[in-house]
Amino acid sequence: MSTVDKGARMSRRTKRKLWAHLPLTLVALATIFPFYVMVVLSLRKGQSLSLPDALLPFHVNLGAYADVLAHAQVLRWMLNTAVYSVVSVVLVLLFASFAAYAFAKKRFLGRNVMFWTLLATLMVPYHLTLIPQFILISRMDGLDSWWGLIVPTLANTQALFLMRQFIMGIPDELIEAARIDGAGELRLFWQIVLPQTKPILATLGVFVFLWHWNDFLWPLVATRSPDHYVLTVGLNSLQAQDSSLTVTMAAAVLTFLPILVVYVLLQRHFVRGVATSGLK
Repeated sequence: MSTVDKGARMSRRTKRKLWAHLPLTLVALATIFPFYVMVVLSLRKGQSLSLPDALLPFHVNLGAYADVLAHAQVLRWMLNTAVYSVVSVVLVLLFASFAAYAFAKKRFLGRNVMFWTLLATLMVPYHLTLIPQFILISRMDGLDSWWGLIVPTLANTQALFLMRQFIMGIPDELIEAARIDGAGELRLFWQIVLPQTKPILATLGVFVFLWHWNDFLWPLVATRSPDHYVLTVGLNSLQAQDSSLTVTMAAAVLTFLPILVVYVLLQRHFVRGVATSGLK
């Protein structure tokens, strides 16, 4: 094959790759555009905005961020959201890993029936369970309290399913060898099984953190006083107070930044966990 033919073939391959990446590029731009609008509008002054001129980042003003941080409750809402998210991540992963280990490696009566019944609950819309959940927590005097906010979100079937799929891939011989060496069930779980699940734990950690950091409906229903608001509910209250659009966008940016930091720090584990759990 001549050099000209090789060059022509490589040129055709390059063009095919470019055409294949074009739809992905358009989708990526469409996905990023709302975030771009959020950041640009948060950097404008508080005067009336005109579109599309307001989307051009020519005038940078940090006054909206100063107004948000100067708000008496915003820092409290950020702390509440961090506590709500971090505590929920730890407890969800703990309970999901315990249950997943039992469903993946233990043999007991009704195991499959129980597991598939749990999976069937994923088909029930969350809004159908919201009212019974609210009534139950209210009768237990859990409204506007930390435990009433966190406990109802700890039974996460999606986390249980992904953990079970991952733990099923751990060789039974490894567990049996540890058991022969005299390891009890608790030691076997903490020292043998759990260290093997670090990729899926990181993946689920990111997912659960995102779910709770962005959670709005249940915190809106379960909290009453502004001192117990999370950021999403507090941001909604700012809109109800007729705050300017720039202040609302600045609050939204501050809400988004911790999520971005968590994802960047755990990106390697996140991608690895998604890939490996998808192969189980």
